[in-house]
Amino acid sequence: MHLHALGWNSFFQSHWKPLEGRGLAPARIVEEQKEAYRLVAETGEMPATVTGRLRHTAIGRSGFPAVGDWVAAQITPSGDKALIYEILPRRTKLSRKAAGDRAAEQILVTNVDVVFLVTSLHADLNFRRIERYLSTIWESGAQPVILLNKADLCADPAAAASDVAAMAPGATVHVLAATRGKGLEELGAYTARGNTVALLGSSGVGKSTIINCLLGSEAQSTREIRSRDGRGRHATTYRRLFLLAAGGVLIDTPGMREFQPWDAASGLEEAFDDIATLARTCRFRDCRHDTEPGCSVRAAIADGILDPSRLANFGKLQRELEFLDRRRDAAAQAEVKKLWKRRHKAMRQHYRLKG
Repeated sequence: MHLHALGWNSFFQSHWKPLEGRGLAPARIVEEQKEAYRLVAETGEMPATVTGRLRHTAIGRSGFPAVGDWVAAQITPSGDKALIYEILPRRTKLSRKAAGDRAAEQILVTNVDVVFLVTSLHADLNFRRIERYLSTIWESGAQPVILLNKADLCADPAAAASDVAAMAPGATVHVLAATRGKGLEELGAYTARGNTVALLGSSGVGKSTIINCLLGSEAQSTREIRSRDGRGRHATTYRRLFLLAAGGVLIDTPGMREFQPWDAASGLEEAFDDIATLARTCRFRDCRHDTEPGCSVRAAIADGILDPSRLANFGKLQRELEFLDRRRDAAAQAEVKKLWKRRHKAMRQHYRLKG
């Protein structure tokens, strides 16, 4: 299998040069389940594990491979398994705060060019949730594309698409009815050879159906939504990378009930570009858009130009990120401390064995 079909390009080639001559092969992580990996190289797909050294030096979960990563691997002579020695620098990285109380990063996918943010026009359309996702996608470095699925269950999909486009500057919006095959032809522009696309969204919005349509096979299982409330149920339980016949790469992710951005300060400005633009003309540079005089953002709300709920969500996300930033600093210091403890323990064991 040619590496370029997997998304290999000049960026990764430039970082591979120092690794040449070490008996390693470039490969891409296609699946990860609790530190059990599958990767694909020019010789094919196989299971893989990380080396003890990589496990020993990794700081937190972000130090381990994620789906989409390019890695340096040693493939066994039989070609049926591999050892992962090193992770190549990530060109893009899509992360969220891990579920629960810990201030920990969960990497969803890496090295993607486009993120299909999928939502349903049936009972799942939520502008505030879309804004939350967009702040993280912009931060990742990938291009967001919003897919409004299940248009056949919506009374006026065109009006809904217009409303979403108005609150998502810079993002392209497409309307789909995936179960009927409608609108999918427009996605071909994003899935050309060498491109990597990831799907992101809540449970039951139709990501697996879209994957199956693009692949032309039932690669992912699908489940019906609950009729009583229109809420979806998980069909995908882990991240998986697929190769498309057209030459592109597609990554599916499990539906998420909870999504909190991780380190998305610049992405927040991209997602709320209209507020950021207005804020530049506020009287005070540190204006919080609350009760300060000369606030252009509050004036836009008074004039009916800006939706007050959009500003409220912007402020909420800002506070979440500020709070998380304080906790993240403390967690990072704890991880570094644990790493040095492991290293000192390994050194003591080495000298004991050496005598």
